[in-house]
Amino acid sequence: MQYESLRQTVLDAVFDAVNQGLVHGTSGNVAMRDDDSKVIAITPSGIEYTGMTAGDIALCDFETLEWIDGPYKPSSELPMHSAVMKARPEIRATVHTHSMYATILAMGENPAPLLPITPPHCEFTPVGIVPFALPGSEDAALNIVKTLGSDGLACLIKNHGMMTCGKDMNQAMHATVYVEEMAQTTCIAKMLGTYEPMKEEDIIAMKGFLAANMAV
Repeated sequence: MQYESLRQTVLDAVFDAVNQGLVHGTSGNVAMRDDDSKVIAITPSGIEYTGMTAGDIALCDFETLEWIDGPYKPSSELPMHSAVMKARPEIRATVHTHSMYATILAMGENPAPLLPITPPHCEFTPVGIVPFALPGSEDAALNIVKTLGSDGLACLIKNHGMMTCGKDMNQAMHATVYVEEMAQTTCIAKMLGTYEPMKEEDIIAMKGFLAANMAV
């Protein structure tokens, strides 16, 4: 099998997302490029994740996005995954989910950016809001790249869900888990009238703490 390790990493990530309730059915997609940026592996389009194997993960040329291997066509949202990786060469992995609380907090006329509630959240903020565009479109890809900027790891997508990225799959999945947790705690706290995100000076201090590889 071509790029077996790369495909297995993508498969393990999507299984992890399914087990944590971050994706359901055939929604969401996970992608990762190889070290030399020759290919990108991505979950296939419209296929149930239950029972999926590493060989089912689609392989595409990183530059042209041509489908080069795998029994099922790649996710239609391949362009937004590859766009993030091309804009940010340090990024190797991307995760897109339709997780509930991230989706809820991206709605409304002027949704507010997501702010950290607990220290681990600080690594993945700020979390901006991306306007809706048709999935798989150039506009969707450009909006996400613009919102992530030069160092963002996550954004919410209006009426769609969230997009995260990382230097490896571990970081991208951590971003996915913590952003959904941040969205959930924010949503519940606002309903209870107890919403109190971390102060800006504490966020800055925590980012420095985390940048020094200090565990939280």
